[in-house]
Amino acid sequence: MIRQGGDDLDDDFVLDELVAVSEDENVHLADGDDVGALLSADEEGDMTSVHAAADQGVTEKKRKRRAKERERKAKKRKLTMSEGPVEAPSVASQSPGVLADCLSSMQAKTFSKMSSIELADIQIPESSIVDTTQWTDSRNLDFLVDFISKILPTLRVRLSQRPKSKGAPTLLFVAGAALRVADVTRILKDENLRGKKGGEVAKLFARHIKLEEHVTYLKRTKIAAAVGTPGRLGKLLCDTDALSTSALTHVLLDVSYRDAKNRNLLEIPETRDEVFKTVLGAPKVLQGLRQGKIQLVFL
Repeated sequence: MIRQGGDDLDDDFVLDELVAVSEDENVHLADGDDVGALLSADEEGDMTSVHAAADQGVTEKKRKRRAKERERKAKKRKLTMSEGPVEAPSVASQSPGVLADCLSSMQAKTFSKMSSIELADIQIPESSIVDTTQWTDSRNLDFLVDFISKILPTLRVRLSQRPKSKGAPTLLFVAGAALRVADVTRILKDENLRGKKGGEVAKLFARHIKLEEHVTYLKRTKIAAAVGTPGRLGKLLCDTDALSTSALTHVLLDVSYRDAKNRNLLEIPETRDEVFKTVLGAPKVLQGLRQGKIQLVFL
C-alpha cells in the first residue's frame, strides 16, 4: 500500500469549498456578526416581500376602518338633518315668578349704580307677566299666530279691531335686529290676526329710515301693532310724542330668538340696556306695567 504525504498532492489541487465549510461547521458566529449579511440575495428578497405584504395588509385594514368611520358619520349627519335641529329650551317657557327674578337680575346689570331701594322702584311686578307655561309647542315665528290666538285671546281680538287713534298700538313687539323686525311684521299682517278691519303693523328700526320719517308715519297712521328694535322704539317713546301708549295692552319681548353668537335680546348688553332704559323704562310703559294696565309677554 502506497502512503502519500502532504507533499504528494498535485501541484494544481484546489480545496473544495463545500468540504471546507463542512470541516468548519462547528465554528460559531462571533458577536456582532450580521445575519442578514450572510443571507443570499434570494433569501433577502423573499424577506422584503414578506414585510411588504404585511405592511400592505395593515394599510388595507386602516383604509377599510377609515371608510367605515366616514360612512358611520355620514349616516349620523343624515339622520340629524332628517330629524331637524333640536330647539333649545327658551327662558320664555318659565313661570312668571322665575321670569320676574330674571328681569330683576337683568335690571341690576343695566342700572349697576342703583341701590336696592332704587331698583325696587322700577321693578316689574310678577303680576304683570303673562303665564305662558301652558304653551308646549315651539316659540319660533312659524307658531306666532297660534301662540297669540291661544295664549293671548284678548290681544287677538284687539288686533282685529279698527284702532281709534293714530300712532297708538295695542301691541309693542320688541325684537333684537332689523331683519327680525321685518319677519315679525309680515306675520302680524296675517288676516287670521288682523281680520278685515285691523289696523296697520308699523315696522320700526333705524336702518335706512330716519327717526323723523317714523314720526311722520305714526302721526298719520292708525296702527294695531308696532314692531321694532329697542333702540328705535325707545327713541319714539321717550323723545317724541308720535308713539302713544294710550291703547297699549301688551309688550312682547322676543327672547327666544338668538343671534349668531347665541345671545337673546336680554343677553346682548346694548339691547338689554335699551329695553330697560327706554322701552320698559319709558315712564308711561313702566307705569302701565306696575298698575296692571299693560301685560308683559315673553315669546
